[in-house]
Amino acid sequence: MLSRRSFAAGSAAAWLAGCGVVARGIDSASAAGPAKSIPGLTTQQWQWARTAWRYLENNTDDVTGLVNGMDRVPTFTAWNAGDAIAATVAAFELQVIDAHEFDLRLSRLLGFLATMDLSQGKLPNKVYNSVTGKMVGFENRPDDIGWSAVDIGRLLLWLRIAAQRHPRFQEYADQAVLRWTFCDVIDDCGRLQGTSRANGQVQRYPEGRLGYEQLAGAGYAAWGFDARGATALPPLETANILGMRVRFDARDPRTTGAQAPVLTMPYVLSGIELGWIAPDGSSGLRDLAATVQRVQEERWRRERQVTARTDYQLREAPYVVLDSVFASGYAWNTVGNDGKEYEKLAQVSTRAAFGMWALWAGEYADVLVDTVRFLYDPDRGWYEGRLEQGGGPNTTLTLTTNAAILETLLFKANGVLYDREGPKPGLFQVRTGEAFNRVGRCWPTERAACTAKP
Repeated sequence: MLSRRSFAAGSAAAWLAGCGVVARGIDSASAAGPAKSIPGLTTQQWQWARTAWRYLENNTDDVTGLVNGMDRVPTFTAWNAGDAIAATVAAFELQVIDAHEFDLRLSRLLGFLATMDLSQGKLPNKVYNSVTGKMVGFENRPDDIGWSAVDIGRLLLWLRIAAQRHPRFQEYADQAVLRWTFCDVIDDCGRLQGTSRANGQVQRYPEGRLGYEQLAGAGYAAWGFDARGATALPPLETANILGMRVRFDARDPRTTGAQAPVLTMPYVLSGIELGWIAPDGSSGLRDLAATVQRVQEERWRRERQVTARTDYQLREAPYVVLDSVFASGYAWNTVGNDGKEYEKLAQVSTRAAFGMWALWAGEYADVLVDTVRFLYDPDRGWYEGRLEQGGGPNTTLTLTTNAAILETLLFKANGVLYDREGPKPGLFQVRTGEAFNRVGRCWPTERAACTAKP
């Protein structure tokens, strides 16, 4: 996602270099409406999907087919690549685009993934330029700055979902993943590891915190990796918020170097994409997700404060905001990626509001969607949210928010997006299953069994 995780390893301010560059995309279908009614969606909800797709129309490069992570900013991450696949699949299945445009767009995305330069020659770099397709750093200059294990996990999950739902693309998704070397990104027990590069030096670090770590682990599990080290719940502690026991990541950020806020979106995405059951059967997020939703609803009932808290982006400092249910020892704490508190930046997140509306029907769901349903530019897409103090809009436009709205509406129409029956045998299974095809890329079949105690 504008890679909140990748931002932790670099300068968020430099990310916005190049602002003002417009990458116009492929013209889409008419906004008149779908060719036939879509069960589960109203005409108004289809128009919401059409508005979200406007972001991709405006931010797709005609040559590379890549989509800017932020409006008019020609950079994207592996998370954004997953976003783009999700948005494209959803737009086609919701009849926002036709079969020809769907094929062209997804083919270009998969073609890029199968040929792109890789960090250290192993895995997708944290950042790419969406016009040139080259690896860049956060200042948008050519560089190899390492990978994000969480962003890659998100991309892996959507490569699998796209191939499941549209099998003619499975071979090409497989080709992309077969190029990657997994030895240093996930160990035999499923623990995730990111890297950073500076002055020619590579540093490795454990990556992922409660919510996003489990979602990313599901992506690796979908390709057959033993990802229990990521999909299982870490040590948890409990905060009492409005009389509810809200669980949070007990790992100390002073020693891990990463903040661990309780955010809505990892739970929403896990529900929409997986039904809170990872491909390896892990299901620990379900109850945690329900509590995160209920405590936000309870705040509204007691204090009349509409609440939909998650991480989001700004065009000015602090650039990445961790707008939390609980963080750094406090409920309803809003902190920047710089570790400082920003109380005035608390907002009702557009994508979190839509996600909770789709997953937890009821009075509060209606309140949430009514609060955000006008937060868009009809020619540009959905805004990030509405500030809790005063109600002013955060008019930042991102791929992550617009893709999330599209996949939320697809879930609303069709249910959980990942098929738990798994993929049909394809190129990846054939290549990695060959007894004499051990190429040292640490594919699932090349690995030793995990020996760690559960």
